[in-house]
Amino acid sequence: MPRLRSIERKLSRQADARGLLVRTLATQLIMHGTITTSRPRAKAVLPYVERVISRAKRGDLTARRYARQRLDTTEATHRLVDVIAPQLKRDSGFVRLKSAPARVGDGSPQASLSFVDEIKDMPVPAKPAKKPAPKTKPPAKTKPKSQAKAAGVKK
Repeated sequence: MPRLRSIERKLSRQADARGLLVRTLATQLIMHGTITTSRPRAKAVLPYVERVISRAKRGDLTARRYARQRLDTTEATHRLVDVIAPQLKRDSGFVRLKSAPARVGDGSPQASLSFVDEIKDMPVPAKPAKKPAPKTKPPAKTKPKSQAKAAGVKK
């Protein structure tokens, strides 16, 4: 039995390609702060991002794992949980959908997704780079000449 009021936009794609598209758009929104795409795609990604952000606001390990499963990169996960989520002051409605001018090539309606609150980029402390250990070649094992002759000589 289908769930009532569930609207899933097909976006002219199969289920796996559609999921990948939504996931990629969500990751790009988190990494760049704003994206411009077609209006149906923007409407499809909006509830997905809202859910991920709501969970990430908790900031615990479970929220981090949930975000990592739903975003493409670990950098996006760290940015969401460590930088973006602590700056959001509201309980819901984190992302704004605004109409943008139609695309010139085909006249497709466009929309812009951005965060409602201003997000300040806080530098994430970088891990110190480890210097690679110098590669040393172990000395070659050689047999003394007397043993080599003895091994090869048959009587």
